[in-house]
This record gives sequence, C-alpha cells and structure tokens, in this order.
Amino acid sequence: MAISETSPRSPCVFSNVLDIVGDRWTLLVVRDLFFFGKHEYKEFLNSPEAIATNILAARLQKLSVAGIIEEIPHPENKSRKLYYLTERGKDLLPVLIEMAKWGEKHLPEVEMMRPLFEVIRRDASAFQRKVLRDLKVWEKKHLQTSNAHTDGSTSRC
Repeated sequence: MAISETSPRSPCVFSNVLDIVGDRWTLLVVRDLFFFGKHEYKEFLNSPEAIATNILAARLQKLSVAGIIEEIPHPENKSRKLYYLTERGKDLLPVLIEMAKWGEKHLPEVEMMRPLFEVIRRDASAFQRKVLRDLKVWEKKHLQTSNAHTDGSTSRC
C-alpha cells in the first residue's frame, strides 16, 4: 500500500495523517525508536504489546514508504537492518508528547509511565531536546559509519 504525497485520499489533513499513522501499531514503532532506542526488527518484536511479525513488517514498510523511517544494513550482519527516523519522522515527536499529556490526564495511569509523565510535566521542551539529542548520538555512530561503507561520504546527519 503506497502512500502518495501527490494524490491524497481525502482533502482532510486528519484523514491523510491517519492513513499513515492511524492504526494500533504504527505509532508504537515510532515510539520505540524515540523513547526506547530500538532500531532492529527483533527489538520491536520484544515490545510489551507483542506485535505479530507480519504486522511489524507491514508497518515498517508503511513507515518507510511514507518517508518517516529509513533503514541501513546492520554493521555486524548484512542480512539484518537498522531502522531510524528521518527528519519527517522526528517531526512526530511533539505529537507523541501531546498524546502522553492527554493520556496522563484522561486515562488510568500505568505505574511504569509515571517517570515519563513527570519529565514531560516538568519541561516538555527540554524532554523533546533530550530525545532528539539522543537520536543524534545514535545517528553519528551508525549513519556515518554506514555511509562511509556505502558511498564514501563521512556524514549523513
């Protein structure tokens, strides 16, 4: 299922955004990339929501087609891949932060979420900067190395 940027299904921006991220799994993959440092297929499978392998593969493909994630060969095993957020994907961070704020206010609290709620409540902007800094550290380590092997360049960030 290709997501076309030139011919959206609807004139409504909400409908078109939901076409990309509006199912029960897609934003959880994005969440894992942002907050839990997951970058490998097997790591996504180990999330507590227990996504099925076929669903995960479809969501990774969907996110890739939409330009939200990209992949590179794993440096230790070329049959595996590492997934990472593009700039378009990183622009979803405020959406996830606002979802967390809404969830804290309107849903029963889960104990494991309390530290996240406290950090966001204290300073959501600082939290957002930290998440993006952590992603940049990962990118410097993995994307520069990957590009040096594939196209001779030394930076992709």
